[in-house]
Amino acid sequence: MKVTVDVDCTPAEARSFLGLPDVTPIHDKYIKTMLDGFDGIGSAEQMETLFKSFSPMGDAGVRMFQQLMNIGLAGVGGGTNGDKKKG
Repeated sequence: MKVTVDVDCTPAEARSFLGLPDVTPIHDKYIKTMLDGFDGIGSAEQMETLFKSFSPMGDAGVRMFQQLMNIGLAGVGGGTNGDKKKG
């Protein structure tokens, strides 16, 4: 027997129903801190330093994000690095 239940609710209502905490104030503070950090950024190096300081895992998080972006861009280009023709 298979039973399907569809629930139409907002994300806030779903969090409340499941007993999850409302982290909106924390999220808002994090975003404000990020945006305030962008003031005075004048170079790519400064931007990279800023992102490293905000990254949950520091340098490792930034490298992982860069690898994910490279994989995504390779996919958009029609293949992965291993699919390139040699010659």
